Amino acid sequence: MIQTPYLLFLGDAPDALAAKVAQGIKDWRPENAVGQFRLPGCGTTVGLNDMTLQDGLDAGAKTLVIGVANRGGVISDAWKKVLVEALEMGYDIASGLHNLLRDEDELQRAAKVHGRTLHDVRIPSVAYPIANGKKRTGKRCLAVGTDCSVGKMYTGLCMDAEMRKRGLKSTFRPTGQTGILITGGGVPLDAVIADFMAGAVEYLTPDNEADHWDHIEGQGSLFHASYSGVTMALVHGGQPDALVLCHEPTRKHMRGLPDYQQPSLEDLRDVALRMAQIVNSDCKVIGISVNTQHLSEEDAKAYLAEVEERMGLPTTDPFRFGAERLVDALEAL
Repeated sequence: MIQTPYLLFLGDAPDALAAKVAQGIKDWRPENAVGQFRLPGCGTTVGLNDMTLQDGLDAGAKTLVIGVANRGGVISDAWKKVLVEALEMGYDIASGLHNLLRDEDELQRAAKVHGRTLHDVRIPSVAYPIANGKKRTGKRCLAVGTDCSVGKMYTGLCMDAEMRKRGLKSTFRPTGQTGILITGGGVPLDAVIADFMAGAVEYLTPDNEADHWDHIEGQGSLFHASYSGVTMALVHGGQPDALVLCHEPTRKHMRGLPDYQQPSLEDLRDVALRMAQIVNSDCKVIGISVNTQHLSEEDAKAYLAEVEERMGLPTTDPFRFGAERLVDALEAL
């Protein structure tokens, strides 16, 4: 188990999206985050107190969590000196990057010498089966997006929290490093061998009670040239009964792909639903989740109203304005 609380390492993250792991932990498990540690040139913050490594230890931190999700998941050379120093001072280190801690000789040596633990949360711990496509009991809701990092995880967490608040049966099912660090379990889906990805989602969302909902954390986008494969595995392995469309309206282009424009919500609805109905002919699109963090409250409400009228689906920012209407739509199925 990863020891808490954490000091969140933002390194030299250039923007808020690059620090989404740290932001997710801060938003959903604030009791586990004592502060943030930033290198010179860091271009963002998650709103916690800036601390040195010693400050973090004095505040009770036990694990330095790499709170950055950069393109390709790389441990920068600029970070290694800090990470070695943290191990020498008594921290464990946790990371969800593709570039594994255990593959860095300097970190391995320091951890061994100082009796510390390296946690690579993006390492699959189960021999997942190949998907069989068999219908499972229980119900499943999947968030699908027009792009990466548009709020799919937050949508699932918000809906799960609202259902639990109502006394309904609900579980959030993490499929990425941030969700795993928030909840303590899940499947690091983009690190699973391709043939077994859909099977890993079936494993994550097994048979359940008829009135129980699994909220499956979405990844990537069917329209993203880099990451569409992981999304397809979620659609087919999840066999969702319900889809929630997720969108961030201020993007100029697809994340990391300046030559590609985001699809319309109409395109997302049509393509995602067609793919989902291959494995569950009863699947429905039940609502739209919009990440309005870069809009004023007035502009956000106007945008949500325009999308709702155009699409004919309940539309909200569940983190900013609540997930009640999305859960109402699930209950109405």
